Amino acid sequence: MDELKYELLTEVLGQMEAELIKLYFQSNDIEVELFEEATTQNVIPVSFGRVQIFVEKINAQKAQQLLKEYQAQTEG
Repeated sequence: MDELKYELLTEVLGQMEAELIKLYFQSNDIEVELFEEATTQNVIPVSFGRVQIFVEKINAQKAQQLLKEYQAQTEG
């Protein structure tokens, strides 16, 4: 059986936050996969459910550091 390529980095609330983190990581050459739990969507197609952010295992340490930097920047 093949070893899993990705590992869970973090979990955030809302698709918008997850997409921002994904873009930040991609701009730093980190491949990201998002997994969102099934939620119902109303008229506005914006999900506020939990979104898991997965990164390649080989980039997990770099991703952890980037996540800390991202959180420091967004917390003001």
